[in-house]
Amino acid sequence: MLSLRASQPADIAAITQIYAHHVLNGTGTFEIDPPSMDDMAHRRDEVLARGLPYLVACDDGEVVGFAYCNWFKPRPAYRYSAEDSIYIAPHVAGRGLGSALLAELITQAERAGIRKLIAVIGDSANQASVGVHRKAGFHEVGLIRSCGWKFDRWLDIVLMEKPLGLADRSPPPPSTPA
Repeated sequence: MLSLRASQPADIAAITQIYAHHVLNGTGTFEIDPPSMDDMAHRRDEVLARGLPYLVACDDGEVVGFAYCNWFKPRPAYRYSAEDSIYIAPHVAGRGLGSALLAELITQAERAGIRKLIAVIGDSANQASVGVHRKAGFHEVGLIRSCGWKFDRWLDIVLMEKPLGLADRSPPPPSTPA
């Protein structure tokens, strides 16, 4: 049975393994070398320290996917715009886990004060990710051609966005996300 929940420190091994598969075999991330468990734990801690969501999908208790968002850029002016990331274990791909994780991530990001969610999708041929985002209400705002080199070829990135909550129709509240 599929369930979504907040990630826990005990999930880092599974998260690291899922991400390593995508680093070594896919073009959705432009990382070349898989990060260590310590690196992934540090990345998770950074997201959580900013009050942003870091989720996992479980299938009968096994972590089979994860999603999080983090500031689009590290400068504080970007604190209301976040970039989403979603990775699914290959043996459960195509079962709707990406859509489920993204839907919950959108809900939690808005609750955390994010006004714009941005997808930076590696490889313009990555139609699964583009489709998941489009289905969730994102729209394409740009294509940057040949900006990554992986697997001996140039790769594009697709930029998509989704306004959340009041978006840019009002100033943010005086209290700000971390």
